Amino acid sequence: MKTTRFGMSLDDELLKHFDALIDKKGYANRSEAIRDLIRDLITQEEWKVSDKEMVGTVTLVFNHEAHELSDKLTDLQHNFFKNIVSSTHIHLDHHNCLEVLILKGKSKDIKTISDKLISTKGVKHGKLVMTSSGKNI
Repeated sequence: MKTTRFGMSLDDELLKHFDALIDKKGYANRSEAIRDLIRDLITQEEWKVSDKEMVGTVTLVFNHEAHELSDKLTDLQHNFFKNIVSSTHIHLDHHNCLEVLILKGKSKDIKTISDKLISTKGVKHGKLVMTSSGKNI
């Protein structure tokens, strides 16, 4: 892959804050940090294209004793078995569980599935983290 060099102009204060942030996060240099910012922006834009192949994770926290909740979540996952690549279930304490699902497919389908899981009555907290398949970045 060919690399192109280019220059940037930034306000001194903005650059100072950026340098502090990249140091805190452990980037080797500004270029690496800028590349990550660009990749993140590209990924965000890819998610706006509803028929683009993407991946994401859905994290759910719920009380497994809530009336039929575990069964409802399992049934939903079976309905979308083609998109759910993997799931991990852990017990946080005597009542609460954490489940993480890896989804793959069109961004619109992943959003629909995650919305259904997260909005299931009894789920205490849920979050979709969207990322790229890596093909275009």
